[in-house]
Amino acid sequence: MPLLVELICVAVLLGIAGLAVAAGRWRGGSRLVYGASLAASAAALGAALYALIGDPTGTPAIALPLGIPWIGAHFRIDALGAFFLIVVNLGGAGASLYGIGYGEHEPARLRVLPFFPAFLAGMNLVVVADDAYTFLFSWEFMSLSSWALVMAHHRERDNARAGYIYLMMASFGTLALLLAFGLLAGPEGGYAFAAIRGGVHPPVTAGLVLTLALLGAGSKAGLVPLHVWLPLAHPAAPSHVSALMSGVMTKVAVYAFMRLVFDLLGAPTWEGSMVVLGVGGVTAVLGVLYALMQHDLKRLLAYHTVENIGIIFIGLGLTMAFRVNGMVLAAALALTAALFHVLNHSLFKSLLFLGAGSVLSATGERDMEKLGGLIHRMPRTAFAFLVGCVAISALPPLNGFVSEWLTFQAILISPALPQWGLRIMIPAVGTLLALSAALAAACFVKAFGITFLGRPRTKAAETAIETDRFSRQAMFLLAGLCLLAGILPGFVIDALAPVTRELVAGQMPSQASVPWLSIIPITASRSSYNGLLVFLFIAISGSLAAYAIHRLASRAVRRGPAWDCGYPDPSPATQYSAASFAQPIRRVFGTLVFQARERVEMPPPGDLQATRLDVTMRDPVWDAFYAPVAGAVGFAADRLNIMQFLTIRRYLSFVMVALILLLLVLAIWP
Repeated sequence: MPLLVELICVAVLLGIAGLAVAAGRWRGGSRLVYGASLAASAAALGAALYALIGDPTGTPAIALPLGIPWIGAHFRIDALGAFFLIVVNLGGAGASLYGIGYGEHEPARLRVLPFFPAFLAGMNLVVVADDAYTFLFSWEFMSLSSWALVMAHHRERDNARAGYIYLMMASFGTLALLLAFGLLAGPEGGYAFAAIRGGVHPPVTAGLVLTLALLGAGSKAGLVPLHVWLPLAHPAAPSHVSALMSGVMTKVAVYAFMRLVFDLLGAPTWEGSMVVLGVGGVTAVLGVLYALMQHDLKRLLAYHTVENIGIIFIGLGLTMAFRVNGMVLAAALALTAALFHVLNHSLFKSLLFLGAGSVLSATGERDMEKLGGLIHRMPRTAFAFLVGCVAISALPPLNGFVSEWLTFQAILISPALPQWGLRIMIPAVGTLLALSAALAAACFVKAFGITFLGRPRTKAAETAIETDRFSRQAMFLLAGLCLLAGILPGFVIDALAPVTRELVAGQMPSQASVPWLSIIPITASRSSYNGLLVFLFIAISGSLAAYAIHRLASRAVRRGPAWDCGYPDPSPATQYSAASFAQPIRRVFGTLVFQARERVEMPPPGDLQATRLDVTMRDPVWDAFYAPVAGAVGFAADRLNIMQFLTIRRYLSFVMVALILLLLVLAIWP
């Protein structure tokens, strides 16, 4: 039943995409499209919740006579798929609700409306696909529909380049996944997932599949060094689409990696877990450092997605390490931490992108240097954005703290592992995780402080107005879920138990029955956490402090100017900027990570010209990996360009030589 409802919802979304071509021309057509998408996503969300926690018998698979004739299209929902369907459709419902209001002033809605429900349908199809052909077809459909949304504002500066790079990276990822499925299917060509699970894969094949899974899924998720498209494409898309791409589509990529490595490939190796841990740790630190250097609010959020994907892959690497050594409880803990962070990131990153979209709609600006003081003009948006900043900074009592705390608890078990490589690697990765958590807090102090606090830096910020009620409802819905998942994490952990039982044959102890709803990941003597008590303490102590201040001080409301950093100058140029906030961190890490250079032009004494500071930074990943490839392609294209001007005799000669070579290969082939 849940699978049938899910497929019906996918069909409805595809139907909405077709109707949106005409509905976009009607007055109120965008509300109709987004409202229908909201209803379909809500129905699919209900079916996924039932499949995960309310369907003890399991959901039977469905085969349809589509795709490859002798295989058909197979669809199935297991515990892993049900969880990711919850993530997809929860994010889809939030973005659709936001779009009801946002779509009214979307300048390119005829290029957005048809592809928005198609994008939702594609992500759902990837998760329910149960054979390689259907999976890859759905994966490519998801990529192309999201590419069309990235190109919706193609006339804006750099958006066409962002779409081109995204399309190239998406094609590369699909190719890697195609090769991975080919290796898993073997010469027999058993493309159904059930046939792949029953196969035996030698170590060399397993290593190649793991590498291809990291390349294919990692390019879509944003693992370093495959992340270069992400900070370009996510800001280029409309804001509610950015929320889907960053908060949801990257999780579909995580699902693809887990389906390949944890389900279809079989038992992992400890060497493979070291690779995943190393990639995750480097991704987490570089992602947050990239984010700290940004002035564009949406690009900052996009780069920070890279950091959170790194945290998720740290949890997955720990799961592989514990699973290969038979440490079932530890593997269940690490997997729970990773999946919890998948859910958390989809919530607070979607919230933050929707908040950034509200700021963009109200001011027309994404550059934080041109914002400021918006807490007075947009107080509700500022509050919702602040909740997202606290959650993504992993501060209690919100949800981001719980998943990162569980990840640290799993790291603390690593000394029990027998392999010395893992016993050295995991503490080093734990150090990188701690560093990224601290830098994340600094990053979002910058994001919120520069955008919403202080004085307006431009007229656009000074005259901004609050966003529409549908957008506010979507943001407050996500903010409320961030709070609920943070103060009642035991219920989320228990809901994840079917997934951990399916993948690592174990689960964490039941948490909902623990007194005071505490969570105890290992034993009560080692560590525990109670988000509800922390929340009550913060709420009660804050209320008492406010009461005491108002009781003992004057009841009169007094307003003063914003803090001017000690300089009584009415110009907002004297306050902190995004660049000045990040300067200390840039000077610590920038020389090594970004090859940062500062050049100061100081006028001579008596000259009234302004002092000029120029900062240049380079992306070492782009310089090391992508620039040489682009140069080689350009060089080869220039040299091969002569081939389009050959005579017919030379073309026929080339065909003859190619035919002879192919015949020789067939003759020599054993």
